[in-house]
Order: sequence, then C-alpha cells, then structure tokens
Amino acid sequence: MKVLYKFILVLVGCVCFNTYAQMPHDAIYMNKNSICIATTYANSQWSEYWENTLKRENLNIGTHTTQSVMPMIAYGITKKLNVLAGLPYVWTKTSAGNLMGQKGFQDASVWLKYNMVESKGISLHGVVGGSTPVSNYVKDFLPMSIGIGAKTLTARLIGHYKHTSGFYVTAHATYYLRSNIKVDKDAYFADDRIYNTNEVRIPNATDMAARAGYYKKGIQAEVFVDKNTCVGGDYIRRNDMPFPTNNMKSTGVGFYGKFQPKNIGFTVTARQVVAGENMGRATTLSVGFLYQINFKTKSADSAKN
Repeated sequence: MKVLYKFILVLVGCVCFNTYAQMPHDAIYMNKNSICIATTYANSQWSEYWENTLKRENLNIGTHTTQSVMPMIAYGITKKLNVLAGLPYVWTKTSAGNLMGQKGFQDASVWLKYNMVESKGISLHGVVGGSTPVSNYVKDFLPMSIGIGAKTLTARLIGHYKHTSGFYVTAHATYYLRSNIKVDKDAYFADDRIYNTNEVRIPNATDMAARAGYYKKGIQAEVFVDKNTCVGGDYIRRNDMPFPTNNMKSTGVGFYGKFQPKNIGFTVTARQVVAGENMGRATTLSVGFLYQINFKTKSADSAKN
C-alpha cells in the first residue's frame, strides 16, 4: 500500500480460457476481446518498524494492520496490448493506543502493457500507467492513513524467459513519478527545517523484482524477491510519527500461487519484509478470485457459419 510505500503488493490477475492470470508486472496477456474481473483481499501486519535504520517496537501502537479489497478489470485490446485498471478499498487499525483507524477508497490506477519483442522464449515488455486519489482521505496521518494522496505516473520494463517445460524467470524495473500533495496544516517539518506551506513535496520512487516459477495447465507457482526505494526523502525522527516525505525503503521475499482450471481461478500470495527503512516490518497475506468473459467477434462468428 502507498501508506508505507506499497509494502503491500497487491497481486491480482485476470483469466482467459487459453491464457493465464496477468498482472502489471508479468509477461502474461489476455486474448483480444476478452474481459477479466478479479477481486483480491490483502492483510498486512507489523509490530516492528524501522525508525530511520533503527528497528524498534512501539507499545503505543502494538500491532498495526492494513487491510484492502482490490477489484480489478483487464481487457485485451490485442493479444500484445492489454489495459488494466483497479481501485482498492483500504482500512487500517492498531491493537493498542488511541490512534484512530482510517478507511475508504484509495487511488484509481490504470496501466497499458505491451509485448514489444518476443523470440525463442525471450520477451521484452513495457508498461505505462498512472494513479490518482478518488477520495479526500487524510494524507499525513501515517501510519494510519490509507494513502499519501500523490498522483503518479509509472514506467516499467519487464524482461521474461519461459522454457517449454513451463519454468520461467522474470525481472522488472519501475520508476514512479509522484506529484506534490496538500495537507491540512499551514506548515510542516521535513529535511531538518520548517516549511511554511501546506504543499508537501513527495519523493519519487523505484522498484525492482526478480521472479522464478512454473506455470502450465492451469497451475502457477513462483517465488520472488523485490526492492522498493524512494528517490530521496528524509527520515523519521526519534519517537516521531512517519510523514509522506520520508525515504521509505523495503526488501521483501515471497510466494505467489494460482490454480485456474478454466475461466475461474484462485490466487494466494505471501510476502515478508526482511529489510527496510522508515516503514514497518510487514507480513502480508492475500487471496484472490478470478473470472473471465470472452466476447465473440463478428469475424469469428462468420468463420463458424
């Protein structure tokens, strides 16, 4: 989730009869004129967090929990060009203290994914996208906020190799360009100074990941490692609350599995943050349900007749 620089990786997919569930960071595509819908529930918890580089607990918070439900839709414009869109509903809570949990719709996202080059099992893909908040949630009440409220532009490059046996490896690198935000205060403290404005500069961000797995005959399983990093930013001061200007970093490892017999599928994801700065040491679990709708084209109907 963006509340702690996306340490919750929302993994959703969309199903086709002859293709496999796809996500904005993989090399899987829907067929032309196919629509897929999916819903994923994610639960992320942490009781330890990094205050700058110091890993610590805070008994005034106890265990922090972020939950989300992510509906998503994907459409095959062509078999090499797909569009995906999603809108999560997010809510937060803590097991101790008096910080009030937040809830609401977060940011609507849209991506275009294109298969640029493919030869002998090796392919190169490009993804462009963006997101924008859809509700007036509180942006600077971290770690209880459901997001940081920045509009984003995303550019991603994906490299993929799949063997005929079904085993594959995938790697991607992403850059996030993020807008400034406005907060409900006349001044704020960041970078060891006071800014007399309600406009807050949000650092841009990057992410990288490597995945290895197997998918064939409706079964997919993979392991992954990822690293998310802000480009600049400041640090949580001692015994202070986090702020959207913080330089949030995380390294995580995880597992993704999917069972898709035909046009209905189910997914499960687990991710553990193993290193970070200015964010929680989160354990994230998610489950998803996938369903596909195929639209017959006129040319296909004519061919059958």
